[in-house]
Amino acid sequence: MTTRTDGRRARGDATRRKVAREAADAATLHGLESLSVGGLATATGLSKSGILTVFTNRESIQLAAISEARRVFVAEVVAPVWSAQPGAPRLRALVESWAAYARRRVFPGGCFLVTSAAEYGAQVGPVADAVRALKQEWLDLLASEAEEAGGDGRTVAFQLDAFLAAGITRFVLFDADAELALALSCALEVIAGLD
Repeated sequence: MTTRTDGRRARGDATRRKVAREAADAATLHGLESLSVGGLATATGLSKSGILTVFTNRESIQLAAISEARRVFVAEVVAPVWSAQPGAPRLRALVESWAAYARRRVFPGGCFLVTSAAEYGAQVGPVADAVRALKQEWLDLLASEAEEAGGDGRTVAFQLDAFLAAGITRFVLFDADAELALALSCALEVIAGLD
């Protein structure tokens, strides 16, 4: 009996992960609001009923997509450079890691944080709150490292986020690596001013 329960749980976890990742990817191309059980079933090869077994509604899928995007972002951007010295060195490493993540198109439509923040900026509710929390977490990380480097955390975080968001938007819009390189250069100049 335990084996059967454990097997269902493992299948449910696998379904949850697969759908959450597909939803996060699709959200960078079409927005979180565009997600549908039918579309995710087609994209993942799972049945609608299989998806609805682990997700109660579209909102729960959207929240799972945000959680998955956070997991991917931490794994791809933050974790690889966390051993860098705090302050300006870590801040530099973070923006360089972010640019590498954007360049690799880890998410097909660019950076999940940028696309979801633009989509949900004027919205309310649990999904909008989760998007805000994710973006705020990134801003807080930038600010704390800027403060460690002796800068005004809020101002530096604003500048870096603005350059990176503009860079990924133009990189995707114009399919131009030069736009991402320019954004990185501008961000690194801000950090150099902290040293």
